[in-house]
Amino acid sequence: MFGRNKTLNEQQAETVATAPREGAKNRPTPKRKDREAANRRPLVVTDRKAARGVDRDKRREAQLKQRAAMVTGDDAHLPARDKGPVRRYIRDYVDARWNLGEFMLPVMIVVLALSFIRVPAVFAAVSIGVYGLLLAAAVDGFLMWRRLKAKLVAKFGEDKVGRGLAMYAAMRGFQLRRSRMPRPLVKRGDFPS
Repeated sequence: MFGRNKTLNEQQAETVATAPREGAKNRPTPKRKDREAANRRPLVVTDRKAARGVDRDKRREAQLKQRAAMVTGDDAHLPARDKGPVRRYIRDYVDARWNLGEFMLPVMIVVLALSFIRVPAVFAAVSIGVYGLLLAAAVDGFLMWRRLKAKLVAKFGEDKVGRGLAMYAAMRGFQLRRSRMPRPLVKRGDFPS
């Protein structure tokens, strides 16, 4: 009764008297002390070299998945800044149009080559041209964002159009199409619906 151990005959009689029921646990509840001991793990592993190797392998595998997702557009493994249907829509919209910002890098390379010419008239013309292109690209980016924002609000709602999306769209618009990551998945002119 109080603290008395059951004999072998009493234990066998209990097991025979209660047949196992379907859907029931059919075993005694483990002691809390035993469950805590089974779940206990050291905070600091003893073999740090092996743990560092395992951690490095996990990081490398995650990076490979992320790199593959940047090429294929797999939303599950994209970095946090590129995840979600709103950002996918922005990428598709920016990739479907011609952006003046795309031409900034090639123009700057030409400007760099022309900067070696020390003729004041050429230098003035190149400077005015660069500032004009920079202003035109900024206006193009602003107008693109206004149109894109209206489409985003119509498709996803006002609450999904948050901060940072304008810069995300503008920075993608200023990159060369071939160097954009995640890779463009739409052709020019195939605007998302």
